[in-house]
Amino acid sequence: MKTNTLAALLIAVASSASIFATPEVAKAEPDQAAVAPAPVKDGSNASRAPFLVPTEKVTDAATDRTIEKNARSSYNYSTVLDNKIAVQSDNGVVTLTGTVEDAEAKGLAADTVAGMPGVRSVANDIEVKSTVAEHSDAWIAMKVRSRLLVKSNVSMASTTVAVNEGVVTLTGTAENAAQKDLTAAYAGDIAHVKSVQNNLIVTEPTGRTMGDAIDDASITSQVKFALLTHGSTSAVKTKIETKDGIVGVSGEASSDAEKALVTKLTESVRGVKSVNNTMSVVKA
Repeated sequence: MKTNTLAALLIAVASSASIFATPEVAKAEPDQAAVAPAPVKDGSNASRAPFLVPTEKVTDAATDRTIEKNARSSYNYSTVLDNKIAVQSDNGVVTLTGTVEDAEAKGLAADTVAGMPGVRSVANDIEVKSTVAEHSDAWIAMKVRSRLLVKSNVSMASTTVAVNEGVVTLTGTAENAAQKDLTAAYAGDIAHVKSVQNNLIVTEPTGRTMGDAIDDASITSQVKFALLTHGSTSAVKTKIETKDGIVGVSGEASSDAEKALVTKLTESVRGVKSVNNTMSVVKA
């Protein structure tokens, strides 16, 4: 029911407002190598699946400094991960250190940098240390804020999130009624949310807009995550590539409906300008 509501609201926003697929057991291309993610402290995998990185040799320090700069300035690192991750590159081997709240954030950090030019492999030494109890009100609030940061057509900057006994209260402003409703729908889609009290006030847009540019690596990683966490899509058989905000989707879908859903989920990611979905429909 939540998925149907989100799909309907996304369509409404598209008409009223200006508005990972990493293979689970990936087969490396001739010029690529599969790198298994480092385990988190409790023994679970920090990344959602092995990811592919280029194997061409990096020989100059300037390339290493560029990798570090691109990672730190990416939307995922500067905003979603709140500049909590240190990045060091040596001959294209990137080491990540720092502390995050959950394995999901640890995997996002690795996946984002793995797709950057010049990266040969990623050593994910990030520690997972949660400061809030899972499924608590603080945990729900954190998840809602993270969701609003990566979704298009909503604004975390103008939204305040409070949670009491599983009831989410949203205050702040929205640019239009569709954005107000979509913000509540994304909040309500978080696990263990009992209900959403939507007190957002619709006002004229000012200052920072929803259409600000976001780097391709962050977009690709967020699209992969959106597909992986949705129960009706197969991230294993989907490949994602992003160039200047235009996302190319290829691979296999089990039905026309799944292909259409992949397109819709991709369009919902912040920073996506358009989607070129060339997936083949292979019915069982």
